[in-house]
Amino acid sequence: QVQLQETGGALVQAGGSLRLSCLASGRTFSRYTVGWFRQAPGKEREFVSGIHWSSGSTSDADSVKGRFTSSRDNPKNTVFLQMNNLKPEDTDIYYCAARRFNVISYSSSDYDYWGQGTQVTVSS
Repeated sequence: QVQLQETGGALVQAGGSLRLSCLASGRTFSRYTVGWFRQAPGKEREFVSGIHWSSGSTSDADSVKGRFTSSRDNPKNTVFLQMNNLKPEDTDIYYCAARRFNVISYSSSDYDYWGQGTQVTVSS
């Protein structure tokens, strides 16, 4: 059973940076991709960034390109979301998710495993 646990959410001022972590357990993740999503109350989950565990290739949503990106530490089974130049509209709950497929998907329905989320709040 795959388990994901996000940490690193916080209150930060606009223009600041945060790094979220997603600790994965329960599998060998070499054939998995991990996606970061965010969701505001009453809205659908939005893809933010994704990474292929084995190759390290990444894909970032246009809305955050140049500010957010994913990385991973394979020995520690951890994926990171580095968020720079944060804006108040980045305020959301952020989730990591995993799928056993070699292609990064932007669709939340393609992911099989989810963490519980971590709150990011950006003040103006």
